[in-house]
Amino acid sequence: MSTDTGTETGSVDSGGSTSSSINLESVRAVAKKDFQDAVRSWLFWGLSFFFFLLLVGITGALAYFGEDIAAQGATTNMLVSLASEITRLVIPLIALVLGWKSIAGERESGSIKVMLSLPHSRKDVLLGKLIGRSAVLSLSLIVGFVLAAAVVAALLGSFDVVDYVGLLAMSIIYGVAYTSIAVSLSSLTRSTTIAGAAMFSIFLLFYVIWNSLSGVFGLLADRDILFFDTVNYTTEVQGREMQVERLPDWAYFIINLDPGEAFRRVLTLVTDVDSIQMQAQLNEEMFGGELPFFLQDWFSFIILLAWIVVPLAIALWRFDRVDL
Repeated sequence: MSTDTGTETGSVDSGGSTSSSINLESVRAVAKKDFQDAVRSWLFWGLSFFFFLLLVGITGALAYFGEDIAAQGATTNMLVSLASEITRLVIPLIALVLGWKSIAGERESGSIKVMLSLPHSRKDVLLGKLIGRSAVLSLSLIVGFVLAAAVVAALLGSFDVVDYVGLLAMSIIYGVAYTSIAVSLSSLTRSTTIAGAAMFSIFLLFYVIWNSLSGVFGLLADRDILFFDTVNYTTEVQGREMQVERLPDWAYFIINLDPGEAFRRVLTLVTDVDSIQMQAQLNEEMFGGELPFFLQDWFSFIILLAWIVVPLAIALWRFDRVDL
């Protein structure tokens, strides 16, 4: 047994706080077991089948109700547009449920002490759990998308592989971001009840509170409260130029920090979906023809990566110091 492992075991027994190193083989072992448990419990295959049905269901609806769309050859565009809006809601729910008991469940049952008596440091366990749960979600997305591809292509009659793969790639990164948030929160709580409340709070934060920020900021701006001074810009409506007001730049920066909003914007990097591109053009018009850096596609990608790295970094630092 290594020195790090012995130190970690001592910290579990005594409740002390010591730092632990990262052993990649140990991380791989924890991640492998976590993934294998998901396969044995049929969770992985269930999620794969769910994503398959989701894509086939959307495609079937487009093929049945969207004859005009099909005639215009825009079926893949519509599929990506509709699927991105649905996955924007569904993927966080799945990721939060996957991460809910990842660490908190082990602490509540006491099995984490058994795990840490093996050659695993706390950091190994945390990283391994994150990789394992991320693999379950990511690979189930891949399997679901790949299995659905043939059905999608057959039903739509036209199929843009680049847009389809682009949606898959961004969905995976989006899912890993929420998994990182979930596993990190789970590591900071000692019971599944508290962890569950934390997951619900995160969903409430991003899908109720954060989505209402634009309206709240607009209301405050109308009443000239605090720093909510509006900015005027010119737009063309039915051939006539009009002066329109928008929120200050910093308000849009805060709104765009939402992982779901960043996911929506980053799709313009990898797809040519008309509705997404049109929204980007409207946003450019609001800012005089050029978006500020914090609303550009590449920065939205950085925001998604930050939601993976920052919660994990906080959890790695804090998990070493909690009393198990």
